[in-house]
Amino acid sequence: MSKIIWRSWDEQVTKEEVEKVGEKLGVKFPLDYIEVAMDYNGAHVSPELFQVQGKEKVFGTLLTFDSEDDEHILEVFNDYKDTLPKKIIPFAFDPSGNLICFDYKEHENNPIVVFWEHENAWEIEMLIQEEGLTEEKAEERARENVFYIAANFTEFLDKLHD
Repeated sequence: MSKIIWRSWDEQVTKEEVEKVGEKLGVKFPLDYIEVAMDYNGAHVSPELFQVQGKEKVFGTLLTFDSEDDEHILEVFNDYKDTLPKKIIPFAFDPSGNLICFDYKEHENNPIVVFWEHENAWEIEMLIQEEGLTEEKAEERARENVFYIAANFTEFLDKLHD
């Protein structure tokens, strides 16, 4: 974790502010994430590269808790919620508009970190209506755009490299 340099962050936020947003999203954020979000709200990071299925990806910015900002975590979640599978909560962007997220499915108390690719992502309602998929099948299809990165937030940060 010491090798990480955070740059150009927004005003600091309190643990309560971070937890309140988690409550609105129906989740409890992991403590290691809360501590980083409090100090480095909306920051860029270096090193910024990480691997997803053998491909190099880039950590763009942490989503912010500044409600005036376009990259406010709730706003981003609401922009993408029709396409995101259930229990997936974004906490960062990559420069291409993909999301780095917590996946709470089967990891209620300690979410894993996943990469959600927006290309070819369908709205779940559309899959149900146009493709005639059941809600369960639509959810499975939506999860085809989700790729495992790390077992937790700290491990994710440890995987960042130049």
